[in-house]
Amino acid sequence: MSNSDTPTDPQELRAEIEQTRADLGETVQELAAKTDVKARAKQAVGDATGQVRQKLSGAKQQAANVVTTRASTAKQQLAESNLPEPIRRPLPLAAIGAAAVAVIVAVIVAVRRRRS
Repeated sequence: MSNSDTPTDPQELRAEIEQTRADLGETVQELAAKTDVKARAKQAVGDATGQVRQKLSGAKQQAANVVTTRASTAKQQLAESNLPEPIRRPLPLAAIGAAAVAVIVAVIVAVRRRRS
């Protein structure tokens, strides 16, 4: 039952046995890694997180480009318009909203003081 591929020299036989053990050890590690559900789930989460971050970064860049382009177009159109200066520079919406809130708060405080 001797195989023609089996070395007859004890040194070669030992080397082949060591190589077989190393190959078997790698195979066992690969199988163990495949059965480690927790590690595979963490790897999948890490991969998905990386993909989401990459897509989010691309979306942010695209949105920034769109906003920049539209803002510069609007600014150019406003500058080229024939509108009078006060109309071209209206108060920001936030300032108008803050003034409205201040008036409402003042009215509420005044009404409560009269009732007291």
